[in-house]
Amino acid sequence: MPLTYKSFCWCLGTTSFRTKNFNRTIEEQLGLLNEFWSKPDNADISWRNNNNIQTEYYLFMQEKGFVEGDADNKPKDAREKTSGLVDIGLIDDNRRLTNVGKALLAISESNDFGSDNHFEIPKDSFIYLKQLLKTSCVVDGNTVRPLIVLLYLLSKLGELSADEFTYLLPLCTSKETTDEIIACIDDIKNGQKTVDDVIVSRLLSMDNYKEALSLLLSREKVDENLICEIGINRKSRNYDKPYFSLYKALHKVYMEKDRSAFVEVFDAAKKIRISNYWIKYLFDTNSRVALVRNAEAHIKPTDFDNVTTENEFKTAFFKLMQLFKAKATLRDYFDLNRRFFRTTDIVLFENGVVNLDVVPKHFFKSVIDSLYEQAYISSDLLYENCALEEIADCLVINDDVVIKCINAELGIGTTTIDTAREALERIRYKRFKTLIDKKFSDDNLLELLTCFENRNDDEIRRMVTDNADVPTMFEYVLGVLWYKISDYQGKVLDYMKLSLDADLLPKTHAAGGEADIVYEYSQTADYPEHALLLEATLADSSNQRRMEMEPVSRHLGQHLLRTGNLNSYCVFATGTLNINVIADFRSRKSIPYYDPQDYSKNVSGMKIIPLQISELKTILQKNLKYKELYTVFETAFQTDEPIPTWYTGNIVKIIDSIGE
Repeated sequence: MPLTYKSFCWCLGTTSFRTKNFNRTIEEQLGLLNEFWSKPDNADISWRNNNNIQTEYYLFMQEKGFVEGDADNKPKDAREKTSGLVDIGLIDDNRRLTNVGKALLAISESNDFGSDNHFEIPKDSFIYLKQLLKTSCVVDGNTVRPLIVLLYLLSKLGELSADEFTYLLPLCTSKETTDEIIACIDDIKNGQKTVDDVIVSRLLSMDNYKEALSLLLSREKVDENLICEIGINRKSRNYDKPYFSLYKALHKVYMEKDRSAFVEVFDAAKKIRISNYWIKYLFDTNSRVALVRNAEAHIKPTDFDNVTTENEFKTAFFKLMQLFKAKATLRDYFDLNRRFFRTTDIVLFENGVVNLDVVPKHFFKSVIDSLYEQAYISSDLLYENCALEEIADCLVINDDVVIKCINAELGIGTTTIDTAREALERIRYKRFKTLIDKKFSDDNLLELLTCFENRNDDEIRRMVTDNADVPTMFEYVLGVLWYKISDYQGKVLDYMKLSLDADLLPKTHAAGGEADIVYEYSQTADYPEHALLLEATLADSSNQRRMEMEPVSRHLGQHLLRTGNLNSYCVFATGTLNINVIADFRSRKSIPYYDPQDYSKNVSGMKIIPLQISELKTILQKNLKYKELYTVFETAFQTDEPIPTWYTGNIVKIIDSIGE
């Protein structure tokens, strides 16, 4: 009987559901499904085993611009695009929205993501938190709830390293394996084991891997069929054919003592899909040329060095083969697990360490022993938008609990929820300042601004996050830059009208109806009390007038009408300015803005200052501060220089000349 693959770890969702702009993609998908099933022709049709309706849904997504290209297997693509929503209970197996999915869609459509819970996380994040507390996976017949297991490990260990989160946490598939992993992590910290040791031990504790190794050791002749058999590939044994060439090349070097065969080893390893694991393990270079010149100079110590018998060689090869395959799988799952956990906005991924935000950390630690009783049983509430305490009786949180959590974190003795929240806000701003120092130095900001100019989107996502679209990240980076310009004064996390995750990085939701950033300034000797509306766009110059002129004027006009403070104004930041956008904004100096609901109300003299990214870079390079810029902007606003030369003469040249 052939050996069969058995899962050794859990994963939230499926790798086919790994998407950029994760939160926004989920919201859009819920909206599309809701619209699709509301069509009379679709209302009573079943999704299950129905390629026709699945194809129809794919074509519907295509029509709405949600998918690009034209999939060869449309039903499969439609299933994959929705599978992750099934896993966390937002839709059922028939792809209909559950009560939870409807609640999340309502939040998205209302564009109201404010906090309504004691964890001080957005409304949608609170729904995700409850869902992931209920979400379970089945691994080799065992049920496990990943978030509860993560909370348990963090409560017992305090934090997890990136490697522990990636490679060891998903191995916790039962109470027994979880206890073993916790003990192993202690051993790793004490230098008694490595992560690789733990993974290999976990694999060799499973019957199918034991049988595979036994089969390999029992055969005198090793051929391609045997290597494919003991590979236990989860997709097709044919994927493991390249390992036979590697086995033969390694055997030639280490058992036949042919040291000239290292290039052959390199070539064989390169043909394996996860070749980087083997190359990095065997050599200190990825250059074939270097190995041809002097292979011995680039050979690293390995488990093969001390083998003397055929069985020792086979065992070493088998362990490494399965270790690297397992690590590749776990690494693949890491990104998806992190994306799902991040939706809760309670899990922090900072500086290579995984832990919990302040209130969740202390709250879950206080209830974890009771909550952990449910870690290996499924929940029957997955489709219900239930209260937190309905998931587990111990999950009761109130003002007193929040106060106690914050006091425990800071070692203070506050007694009111308001002062506790003030303390929590101070912690957030301290974390944000640390984030800026490490991730958004002046050099990094300059590089990012250049990437925005050139629309190097992949590099922007690498440097910031892949859970937000590029325009949202431009708004966020502008907010960070302006916080620096303002000498870190003001509540910038409130001023930025963006959704931020637990790591204080942006995430994209539905478009809002106000300015991107509204920065509040108190009166000083340099300027009066006022608000600065910062508007950001990456629309090219040909589209700026159509897309931005009306919204920018409307946002500022409505703000002035609402507040009555005519000292407030707007800065419009973009890549390259369109001359007519400059003209339109300058015209607002003399053309009044009327309240569309009451024509008797209007404001005149609106100040809108356009600013290119090139000038933002100059401001950063010269370390200019807001009090200097305010004067530049006010002087430029008051001048009557003609439009064609106004921007260059009153913004570019003046900013360039400061300090010279």
